[in-house]
Amino acid sequence: MRLNIMVGGPAALIPFGQVQARKKEKWLGVDIGATRLLKAGIIPTVAIGDFDSTSKQQFERVKNSVDHIQLFPPAKDFTDTQLGVKNAIELYHPDEIAIFGATGGRLDQYLSNLFLPLEKDFKDYLEKIQLIDKQNYVNYYLPGEHTIMSVRGFKYLAFVNLTPVSGLTLIDEKYPLTNWNSTIPFCWSSNEFTGEENHFKFDSGIVAVIKSRDLVVK
Repeated sequence: MRLNIMVGGPAALIPFGQVQARKKEKWLGVDIGATRLLKAGIIPTVAIGDFDSTSKQQFERVKNSVDHIQLFPPAKDFTDTQLGVKNAIELYHPDEIAIFGATGGRLDQYLSNLFLPLEKDFKDYLEKIQLIDKQNYVNYYLPGEHTIMSVRGFKYLAFVNLTPVSGLTLIDEKYPLTNWNSTIPFCWSSNEFTGEENHFKFDSGIVAVIKSRDLVVK
């Protein structure tokens, strides 16, 4: 079962067409994300957060529409996104967690969301978490050999070691790499798929793979 989470990043980066395509799946709304889901005709199973980005009128709509609301004070030990993922795991034990609205906007919040799967509370779910926006799909990997599937229109690939990594090998991508090691985070960007699926492997560390595309600004 896949659970989708809508959080509060810039709405301009959210692929609402894809949100609509998942309308019948389970959704969890985080702060203003709950309002965004209601506007899209989706009633989240849970709305959670401190709702400091939600107006009183919007919060009234949330209270009148969503059966399960978890309200937290602004001063707390976890960010709203962390609370959303924690609840998704505790309530549903999903096979996949897709997070929308986690990218863009404030850089500190973006980085907090990017590194979230590395945290102790979420590390067991690391390979099940995906960040999605209009330009990017971000997935996380533990050591081993992996197959990555292409997404139509997203031709670029980046391999980002978020921790020290050893043996990173890009097997059949456009620009191969063999047995690369690093003690610092690094991004091998602007690689490309060479078919419907490609492969990579590494021996130790944590690697994020980003499928991306350029957006045409009109």
